[in-house]
Amino acid sequence: MAEVRYYGTGRRKKSIARVYLVPGNGNFKINKRDIDEYFGLETLKVIAKQPLVLTETLSKFDVLVNVHGGGFTGQAGAIRHGIARALLQADPELRPALKKAGFLTRDPRMKERKKYGLKAARRAPQFSKR
Repeated sequence: MAEVRYYGTGRRKKSIARVYLVPGNGNFKINKRDIDEYFGLETLKVIAKQPLVLTETLSKFDVLVNVHGGGFTGQAGAIRHGIARALLQADPELRPALKKAGFLTRDPRMKERKKYGLKAARRAPQFSKR
C-alpha cells in the first residue's frame, strides 16, 4: 500500500522549501539533517515549528523538508509556509486557525534592486562640498 504524504511548497525571500508531512511521531528532517543540527538558533527552530504547535499536530507527523536558496531566516520562513500548506492538505478544518495566525500568506517582501548612481538600493555616495 502507498504511504500517505501531504505536500506543501513554501517560499520566503529567495528560499524555496518543499515540505512533506508523513504520519509519524514528530521527527523533523531538513535536507536529510535533524532540525537541531541544521538550525543553530533556537528562534529559527521555533519559527519552523509554529504551524504544528498551533494546530497541536507536532507529534502526529514526521516532517521531511528540502530547502534551498536564501539565508537561514528566509529558509525558516519558507519551511513554516510549506508546513502550513501541507497541514491544509492533511486537514482542511485547520484553515481558519492557520489563516488567522498568518501562516498561509506568502510574505511578499523581497530585496530591492540596486539603482544606478547609488552604491546600493538606497545608499547614495557620501556627499562632499568640495
